[in-house]
Amino acid sequence: MTARALFLAACAPGLSYLRRPLLSDDTEAFAEGLGGLGYSVQRSGEDWVVMGSPSGPPAAEADVNCRDAGTAARFLPALAAAGHGTFRFDASPQMRRRPVGPMVGALRELGVTVTYAGADGHLPLTVTSQGMTGGPVTLDASVSSQFLTALLMAAPLTAGGLTIAVTGMVSAPYVAMTVRMMRQFGARVSRDGDTFTVRPGGYAARSFEIEPDASAASYFFAAAAACGQTVFVPGLGADSLQGDVAFVRVLQRMGALVELWPDGILVTGTGPLHSTEVAMRDISDTMPTLAAIAPFADAPVRITDVGNTRVKESDRLDACAANLRRLGIQVATGPDWIEIWPGTPKAAEIECRGDHRIAMSFSVTGLRTPGLTLDDPGCVRKTYPAFHEALAALRREWGLSQ
Repeated sequence: MTARALFLAACAPGLSYLRRPLLSDDTEAFAEGLGGLGYSVQRSGEDWVVMGSPSGPPAAEADVNCRDAGTAARFLPALAAAGHGTFRFDASPQMRRRPVGPMVGALRELGVTVTYAGADGHLPLTVTSQGMTGGPVTLDASVSSQFLTALLMAAPLTAGGLTIAVTGMVSAPYVAMTVRMMRQFGARVSRDGDTFTVRPGGYAARSFEIEPDASAASYFFAAAAACGQTVFVPGLGADSLQGDVAFVRVLQRMGALVELWPDGILVTGTGPLHSTEVAMRDISDTMPTLAAIAPFADAPVRITDVGNTRVKESDRLDACAANLRRLGIQVATGPDWIEIWPGTPKAAEIECRGDHRIAMSFSVTGLRTPGLTLDDPGCVRKTYPAFHEALAALRREWGLSQ
């Protein structure tokens, strides 16, 4: 949500105030990327203040390092394509492994020159543009919804708007969040089935409140469900823009007590978790969270339709399976599914693979597994630098052993 708000504020003429943004390595990379493209992004207490430019990046040339941030690596080239100049994008070795090809193909279809400096379909790349006229384009969003989000948000900056025909969309709630936020910034967006139409112009600067991170909240909701405790997250309610709030419904199916209010969500663990089979295509970022607490269920837990998690910061299906086996848990996997049998995890070191979601998910397992350690606890800084301190505070409050 913070990355989208930064992008939209950059497109709107005048000053936008982003209230209580998420401060992490990913969002700082995004803000620095905007700065490299010539935008003014300033801190004001807990807020960010952005001076927008409706004609695209103010700079005519830039080198942008996206670090590990998928949002920066997918969104910012689309923003650059709306401008006039030559813009080079690179990222960490981890991000270089993640695909950007479908977005690049769509930009090329719209007349933008994009060249790869290395392997096709991956960063580093260079965008050379004299603005986008717009028109119809077809986009494959079966690997990541971020490709669609990038084009949607850049669409109002085109001369004639965009009509995007989408195939194979994953993580649809993230797209719905994008559309709602675009409308809150004044864009005119419509949808007919798998076709999105965005009219040119229309962004307006505004003050925008950032919700708490629903994906990050999933770890604490899972902790409550697995440990028979209660967690309340204020500011994240039934009307949240974020699709990952649906994770609490999965916990509810497994026996947790869930209460959703307009201003917060409460989850209470009520005893042993129950077996479930759930398709998590729309909330795939929370797949590792469920996998990490699945051993505490009373029968196998099967998670399906999550093949896109194999091309995240790590191959998350493989990472979850390998780490569960390290803990002595029986696991089976397929191309887009994982099944986990109940058991008592034993102490072991978790191989995080530099993936923040693997580290945070298995930290929850550690609440009931004395001696569990992480080989790279610091990787959580990508999205939640204070995660370990927050979880330790809960551990102390609940009187759990270290």
